[in-house]
Amino acid sequence: MENNDVNRSLKTRHLSMIALGGSIGTGLFVASGSSISTAGPGGALIAYVAIGIMVYFLMTSLGEMATYMPVSGSFATYATKFIDPAFGFALGWNYWFNWAITLAVDLSTISIVVKYWFPSWTSWKISLTFMIVLLVINFISVSSFGETEYWLSSVKVTAVIIFLIVGVLSILGILGNENFVGLTNYTYKKAPFVGGVPAILSVFVVAGFSFQGTELIGITAGESATPEKSIPKAIKQVFWRILLFYILSIAIIGALIPYTSPNLLGSDAGDIAISPFTIVFKKVGIPLAAGVMNAVILTSVISAANSGLYAASRMLWSMSKNNMAPKVFEKTNGRGVPVFSLLLTALVGGAALFTSLYGDSFYELLVAASGLTGFIAWIGIAFSHYRFRKAYLFKGYSLDDLKYKAKWFPFGPILAIILGIIIIIGQDVRSMVDFNIGRLLISYSGLIILFMCWAYYKIKHKTKFLKLEDIDVEATKNGGHY
Repeated sequence: MENNDVNRSLKTRHLSMIALGGSIGTGLFVASGSSISTAGPGGALIAYVAIGIMVYFLMTSLGEMATYMPVSGSFATYATKFIDPAFGFALGWNYWFNWAITLAVDLSTISIVVKYWFPSWTSWKISLTFMIVLLVINFISVSSFGETEYWLSSVKVTAVIIFLIVGVLSILGILGNENFVGLTNYTYKKAPFVGGVPAILSVFVVAGFSFQGTELIGITAGESATPEKSIPKAIKQVFWRILLFYILSIAIIGALIPYTSPNLLGSDAGDIAISPFTIVFKKVGIPLAAGVMNAVILTSVISAANSGLYAASRMLWSMSKNNMAPKVFEKTNGRGVPVFSLLLTALVGGAALFTSLYGDSFYELLVAASGLTGFIAWIGIAFSHYRFRKAYLFKGYSLDDLKYKAKWFPFGPILAIILGIIIIIGQDVRSMVDFNIGRLLISYSGLIILFMCWAYYKIKHKTKFLKLEDIDVEATKNGGHY
C-alpha cells in the first residue's frame, strides 16, 4: 500500500528548542552590528522592539491556528481555507521557492565559514559535502531532523546566554580589560539615534530578516506528537526569546560598542571579525574569541540549512496533498519522509548554488526574488488568522473551546499586517526615490512571482475570495490530512 502520510514523532522538547533557537542566526550574530552603525543604539533598539512585537503577535496567531489544525502545510493551507485557494497556492509555492534558494545561500555561507580554518579547501566541495550530510539527516526520519535541530539550537542558545552574562558584567565594570564605559555609548556623539526615521526604517528590514524562520514552528506542527500541548508551550517561549535573545543582546551591544566602530560596518555572514559578539568576547579577554564565534556561526548556518530543507520539503508535500503540486511529491517512505519533495528541494537548492560559480548576476536575481517571501508569508499568517477567528465566531463557536487563544485580537494580526507591508515597501526605498525601474524589478521580484502564481491559479480554477459563510470551520477542524 502506498504511503502518503508523515509521522507525528517530534517531541515537545524538539519543538520547544526549535522555537527557542529557530531564528537565532547570522542576523543576530553579525547583522545586528550593522543595524547599530546605521541607526545608532537607540534606533536599532526601537526597530528590533517593533519587529519583536510584530513577530510575537504573528506567533500567537500561528499558534492558535496550528493548535486547532496542526498540518505540515501550515499557513499555505490556512490561506487556502480561510482566504482564497489562489492565495494559498501562491503563498505555498513562494515559500518553497524561498527556502530552496535560501538553502543555496546557506550552503555557500557554510563554505566561507569553514575556510576560516581550512583556506585551501575548495568551496563547492565543502558545500556539496554538507548538502549530502543534511540530506541524509532529513532522509532518515523527522526525529533525526528534530534531534539534530535540538542540539544545533542548544549551541546557539548557550552562546547567546554566555554573551548576555559577559555583556552585563562588562557594562557593570566587573569584566573587561578596557576602561569602564557603562552606558556612555548611548549618548556618544549623535547617539542614541543616528540618521533619523529613514535609518530606523531601513533597520526594520534588517531586523525582519533576523527574525525570519520563526514561523517554522507552524510547519513542524504537522509532525508533532502532541500538538495541543507542545505548540502552546513553544509559542509561550517566543516572548522570552525575543526579549532576552534579541532585545537584550542589541541593548548590550549598543552599550559596549560605539556605533562609529568600523568593525560594525560589515554585513558578510562569513566574516566573523565583524561579529559584535566576537568584539565583546575579545574585550573581556576570552581566548580564541574569533574561532569560538566562528564555530557558533557555523552551527547557526548549518541549522538554517537543515531547517530550510525540512520546511521546503514539507510545504511541497502539503501542496501536493492539496492538489496544488504534482502528486508524486505526496509520496513518503516507510518513515513518513516525503522523499521526492526532499530531493527536488535539494536539487533546486544545489542548482542555485552552482549558478553562483558561473556568474553572480543570475544567482543574485534568485536571491533577490526570494528575499520578500518570508515577509509575504508573515502577512499571510496574520490575515489567515484574522479571517479564521472571524469565521469561527460567525459560525457560532465559542473561544473557550480553543486549546490556545491568541492575545489581543484583532489588534495583533492587524499590527502584523501593517508592519509587514511597511517592511516590504522599505525593502528598497532608495530605488523608489531614484525611480530606478531595473533595480525595483529585482528588489520586488518576489511580489511579481507571487502575483503570477496567484493569477495562474485564479484564472485556471476560477477561485473567489471566500466569504465568512463559505468558510467551513468545522470541516477544517475534523477534516484535513492530520
